Amino acid sequence: MKQLKEFKPLWNYFKEEKFKIILATIFIVIVELGNTIGGYLSGQTVELITKLNIKDALIYLGIYAFINFFIDILLNMKAWSILQRIENKVSRKLSFNTYKKALNLPSFAYEKTSSGEVINRITNDADSLSFVFGRLLQMISSLIGSVIIIVYVFINSWIVGLEIVFFVTILYFVVKKYNPILIDIHKKRKKEQDKFSSLVNESVRGIREIKTLGVKNNLISDAKELVKSILNISNNEIDNYKKYKIINKIIRTSLEVCVYLTCIILMYIGICSLSFFVAMTYYVYKFMWLIDEINEFSETYQKLYVSVSRVNDILLNRLYQDEKFGNQMISDIKGIIDFKNVKFGYPGEKILLNSFNLKIEPNKKIALVGASGQGKSTIFNLLTRIFDPVDGSILIDNIDIKNLNEEELRKQVSIIRQEPFIFNRSIFDNFKMIDKTITLKEVRKYTKMAYLDDYIMSLPNKYNTILGEGGVNLSGGQKQRLSIARTLAKKSKIILLDEATSALDNKSQEYIKKSIDNLVKDHTVIIVAHRLSTIIDADIIHVIDKGEVMASGKHNELLKNNNIYKNLYETESLNS
Repeated sequence: MKQLKEFKPLWNYFKEEKFKIILATIFIVIVELGNTIGGYLSGQTVELITKLNIKDALIYLGIYAFINFFIDILLNMKAWSILQRIENKVSRKLSFNTYKKALNLPSFAYEKTSSGEVINRITNDADSLSFVFGRLLQMISSLIGSVIIIVYVFINSWIVGLEIVFFVTILYFVVKKYNPILIDIHKKRKKEQDKFSSLVNESVRGIREIKTLGVKNNLISDAKELVKSILNISNNEIDNYKKYKIINKIIRTSLEVCVYLTCIILMYIGICSLSFFVAMTYYVYKFMWLIDEINEFSETYQKLYVSVSRVNDILLNRLYQDEKFGNQMISDIKGIIDFKNVKFGYPGEKILLNSFNLKIEPNKKIALVGASGQGKSTIFNLLTRIFDPVDGSILIDNIDIKNLNEEELRKQVSIIRQEPFIFNRSIFDNFKMIDKTITLKEVRKYTKMAYLDDYIMSLPNKYNTILGEGGVNLSGGQKQRLSIARTLAKKSKIILLDEATSALDNKSQEYIKKSIDNLVKDHTVIIVAHRLSTIIDADIIHVIDKGEVMASGKHNELLKNNNIYKNLYETESLNS
C-alpha cells in the first residue's frame, strides 16, 4: 500500500483523459474476451472436424477468424494508439511540471543536490511513465480473461484448475520476493548515474578550465570509478533478474507439462473431451502470456516506482519547500534599503550576522568592504532572498522583501557576479530572455552604456553571435559588461555587484567603472569589493567585520579613522 501511494499524484495527470482511457479500456476488454473465446472456438472446430461436421466447423472457424481479424487487430491497435498518445502527453506534462517545480525550489537547494540528479529527475525519471499505463491495463484485462478461463477450466476439470491456481500462487510469491530486491538495486544504480551525469555536466561546462588546470586525468579517473560502480550494480541487477527469469521459466514449463499430461490422462480415462484438450493447448499459453505480462510489468514497475518516487520528491516538496513570496508591489520605487536587526547563519554553521543593521540610501555608489568570510556576500544573498534571515527584517522602501511578490523583487533587484551566467544563445537572445519584446535598437542603447557595442559590431555576426556554453566566447570583462547591459535592460532600481572587477585587467576594470558611474545617478548601486582601488570614489564605504558594520564613511575618512580599513588598504597596496 505504501508503494501504491507514490502513484496517487499521477492520477491527476490522467483524469483529464479519463473518457479516452475508459474507451481504450473497453476496447482492450473486448479484445481480451475475444481472445478468451478463441480457445473454446478452436477446440469446438477441431472436435467438429473429427466428427466430419464440416459445415458447423466452418461456422466456428469463421467466428474465430472474425474475432482475430476485426476485434484483435483493429480494436487492439486503436486501444494502444489511444493509450500511447495519453502516456506521451502525460510524460511530457510531468517532465515540464517537474522542470517548472525545480525552478521554484530555493536557490540553496542546488548547493545540496547535484545538477545531474535534478536533470535526471526532470528528463529520464519523468519520461519513464511511457507505455506503462497501457501495460497495466493490458495486464488487468488479461487477468479478467484469465478469471473467465479458470471458471471454464474448473467447470470441465477441477484437477487442471487446481494445477493452474497452484502454479500462479507460486509465481505470486516469487514476484513478492524479488520485487524489493530489484527495486533496491535500481535505486542504487540511479544514484550512481546521478553522480555520473553531474560529472559529465561539469566537464562539458568547464572544459576550458579543465584543460588549463591540467585536471583532465583526475576527472577521467573519477569517471572510471563511477562507471565501474554503475557496472557492478548493473551486473548485480542482471544476476538477480537472471535468477528471477530462471525460476519463472521453470514455473512456465512445469505448468505447461502438468496441464498437458493431466489432459492426456483425463482423455484416456474418458473424463475430458477433445475440444477441452485443444482449448487447453490454447489456454495454457494464455496463462504463459499472463505470466510474461506479470513479469514484464513487474520489471517495469520496479523501475517506475523508483522514478515516480524521485519525481514526487520534487513535485511534492519532499526535499525542499518552494520559495514563498508575498503579493505587494512597489509603485514608485526609490531604492532605500534597510537591514533591521537581521540575524543569520548558513545551515549547519554558526551565526554570521547578529543584530545586523544597515541603511542604504538611493542614487549613490555604496561599497561593502572587509576580509573574506565576514558577511559581505551574505548581505547580497539575503537581499536577493537566496536565503532568508533567521530573525529581523530587510526592507525596500519600508516594505519587507518577504511581502513582495516574486516578479517585483526580481525586477527591482539585480546582481552582477564575478562570473555572470551567460546563456548559450545569441547576444540578442540573451536580452530577449529579459524582455521578449525588446528591440535591437534598445539593446544597442544598453550595450553602448556598458561600453560593449563597438566590440559586438566588430563581430562577423554582430548581435546574432552565439556566445557558447556559459559565454565562453567572451572575455571576463566582456561578460561583466554584457551582464551590466542586461541589467540595464531589466530596468532594476537596485544593482548589486559582487566582486565584479576582482579578476579583471586594468582596461576592463576601467570600462566597468565607467559603466557603474553611469548607473549611479538613477540606481542604488552596492558593490562588494576586495580591490579597494575600485571603490575609493564610492559615496559611502561600509566596513564589515565579524558580521557587523564597524565603520562607514568616504575613503579618506576611513583611512584616517578606521584601522580595519587602513590595514586592508595597506595590505592591498603592499601586494600591488
